[in-house]
Amino acid sequence: ARQFAIVGLATWGLLALTNPLAWIPLALVQGFTIFNFTVLLHEVVHHAVFARRRPGWEKALAYLYAVPSGISASQFTRWHLDHHAELGSDEDDPKRHHLSPKRNARWFKALYCTPALFPIYFRAARREAASYPPDLRRQIAFERRVSIASHLAALIVIWWAFGGGAALRAYVVPVFFVFPMAFTVNRLGQHYDIDPADPAKWSTLMRGHWFWDFAYLNSNYHLEHHYFAGVPCYRLPARQRALVPFYQRHGMRWHGY
Repeated sequence: ARQFAIVGLATWGLLALTNPLAWIPLALVQGFTIFNFTVLLHEVVHHAVFARRRPGWEKALAYLYAVPSGISASQFTRWHLDHHAELGSDEDDPKRHHLSPKRNARWFKALYCTPALFPIYFRAARREAASYPPDLRRQIAFERRVSIASHLAALIVIWWAFGGGAALRAYVVPVFFVFPMAFTVNRLGQHYDIDPADPAKWSTLMRGHWFWDFAYLNSNYHLEHHYFAGVPCYRLPARQRALVPFYQRHGMRWHGY
């Protein structure tokens, strides 16, 4: 409810305000909030929303959270659970195999912070989906068409009702320019300083911080999440505090964004 309220208020401000000192900060808030719907979808994937399994509600929430970020709930579910099951594998972890940059050049990695993220991500998703059963591929294609149609409808309505400037402020900048930055910065805190020889260090240890906890809905506690995938996001800071002695014994390095 809080995330939808933020989206609603930010959208209102982006439509009404034309001063860059006002709308640029709101666009940053909007882009990060749109990204955070993938975090909410992630909670559904791990059955961390309800105290017990509620398949109908979980399916509805998965679709509700997938549309704002333009992805397929079914693909995200399969992709992410495979990532957990195959963590450490160059070939079977889909995020590592298809999405991690294979070219060690700063300019190429910087593309992930730009609109180029979308063709990069959807190409990776398409390549991984080629290995899925036909019925799952059809479901993914249907969900993706619904997401794309929803985004096009939102853009057209804003443009028609409020003009091109409002469409730029309320949709184009948050979705195509802020979302990729939010995605990439979050991803940097996942699996980029690791020890391949020690499975306990296959994710990056990120120090908790009040700003990033709020900005990323605690998804910045990625190491703790991989240790305890069923722990809901709002309990991960406490989980990190409880694990400090373990981190000290293992000589693990702390990082911030």
